[in-house]
Amino acid sequence: MKNIGLIAYLDIKESLRAKWFYVYAFVFGGLMGLFFISGITDAVVMGFTGLSRLLLVFMQVTVIILPIFILITTVKSISADRESNVLEYMLSFPISLKAYYWGKILGRFMTVFLPVIIALFIGVAWGLTKGGALPWAMVFLYSGLIFSICTVFLGIAFFISTLVKSHDVALGLSFTVWILLLAFIDVALIGLMMQNRVPDGVIITIAMLNPLEAFRIGAIALFDPELTVIGPVAYYLLDTLGHTFLMVYAILYPIVLGAIFALLGYVSFRKRDLL
Repeated sequence: MKNIGLIAYLDIKESLRAKWFYVYAFVFGGLMGLFFISGITDAVVMGFTGLSRLLLVFMQVTVIILPIFILITTVKSISADRESNVLEYMLSFPISLKAYYWGKILGRFMTVFLPVIIALFIGVAWGLTKGGALPWAMVFLYSGLIFSICTVFLGIAFFISTLVKSHDVALGLSFTVWILLLAFIDVALIGLMMQNRVPDGVIITIAMLNPLEAFRIGAIALFDPELTVIGPVAYYLLDTLGHTFLMVYAILYPIVLGAIFALLGYVSFRKRDLL
């Protein structure tokens, strides 16, 4: 555990020296500042006001920006160390592959999760100073959703990083994964639904296996428990899962999926040529 903590500490220091971390923190911190300046907490849109409105907009931004930021900054974590011979240097010390791998994951998780969650709580604090009511349940559940989406994309990124030796190839694969999850899968499923070649229940089930889709539905359910904004699909989801289980699924499924990818990455890291 000591070596895992040391590797995590070194990875955090490395991230703090990199420009991407400050861009990453500035994006989410700057967005919150922009929301404050624009007076978004005072706006009323579709019945959402105050902190609810702020969290709604923050969710819409997070689902697009957060995954790609995590992928492109993390996917080259191990592959870049391999290319620059840092991995060879690190393994010359009495550090196991297990400590190196999980230490890197722990350190990178801290650097991608903390800026987002801090920006979220800054927004909540600002909303409270404006006299808004604090929706504790919504803030707690949204924090869980952020934790889950960070976990799943971190696991995917490390899995890709252990498969390829070139960080350029790793970046290309990460961008492909993001595009597939964000757009192509939804477009393909909508096409199948319109042609009625596959039962609607099967299509919706496949869509919910997409961690981004699970995040979207969970975030929407926070603000709209009846899921009216997604149309007839809401009846199938609520009748099949129910609101409570839907929220549990939206949080736990990406965490479990991310853990599986992280474990697969560890197995690949141990078996493949490290250098």
